Amino acid sequence: MLTIFSHNNYSLKRQVFALTGKVRVYTPSGTLTLYSEQKMFKLREDIRVFEDEAKTREVLWIQARQIIDFAAAYDVTDQTTGQKVGALRRKGWRSMLRDAWEVLDPYDQVIGVIQEDSPMKAFLRRMLLRSLLPQRYEVLIGDRMAAIFQQRFHLFRYEMEIDFPPNEQAFDRRLGLAAAILLAIIEGKQQS
Repeated sequence: MLTIFSHNNYSLKRQVFALTGKVRVYTPSGTLTLYSEQKMFKLREDIRVFEDEAKTREVLWIQARQIIDFAAAYDVTDQTTGQKVGALRRKGWRSMLRDAWEVLDPYDQVIGVIQEDSPMKAFLRRMLLRSLLPQRYEVLIGDRMAAIFQQRFHLFRYEMEIDFPPNEQAFDRRLGLAAAILLAIIEGKQQS
């Protein structure tokens, strides 16, 4: 696995005023480590993740399985090896009031869940406060906390802190970073 996936903490920033979803992921030292620019005019989500803005090497591919699906599943592939890392599946109607996703292994077996912090805060975000109340997602693999995605309030861009516990081995960081990028892009569509 590439060293860019070996950090415990990352910062994600998505431009708000861009035609396509442009996402940048930084290491704790502030070095750009991943760049993603969502493809325009695609019927099926197709998100490519590169090591840099010049797009010299593609490292991850996030692709929706179907064109329109309320409980959409997104396959995550490591482009350096060609192997499927896992998948992320939105929990359909259950995500209307509180975002919830299933984390799947490479064989589509559910291994965990990504969920918004609390039903009350989720309700307030959707009905009243929108982006004024930042989102927090908890990633549970089995019964263990495997990662936390914490949105930071910023007026002109979407920012998220991504934290993996130092000794966490059950949750592949490639899948975790793909989940954070996907959430940032999906969140952008919901707030538009």
